[in-house]
Amino acid sequence: MARLRDVVFDCHHPASLARFWAAALDGYEVAPYDEEELERLRSLGLSGPEDDPSVLVEASTGPRLFFNLVPEGKIAKNRVHLDLTGDDVERLVALGAKVLAHPEDGLVVLADPEGNEFCLVTPTPSA
Repeated sequence: MARLRDVVFDCHHPASLARFWAAALDGYEVAPYDEEELERLRSLGLSGPEDDPSVLVEASTGPRLFFNLVPEGKIAKNRVHLDLTGDDVERLVALGAKVLAHPEDGLVVLADPEGNEFCLVTPTPSA
């Protein structure tokens, strides 16, 4: 048996994409940088968290999100994507998401600031 531990995003700028997802998801935040983490960055010749090639976003429950620096850009549609529940499309757009499609009532397809697709499923009112 296996359990989901992490969801990993390849990206051009891990720090900014991590901030987007931490703000987009309820209960998630960018992991704090303690002295050990800052020393890890210095050992890589980096000046601080903004240049970190691997940024962690975590929550008290649910999988962690890792954002890893890669040189290549996104080329095609994601093979795996996140489905979120909520009704705050405008808030996500204000954070930097782009609306791609409204394929059906209650579903919006968006892209994060680096073009990774995700869906927002809005709750339907109960009768």
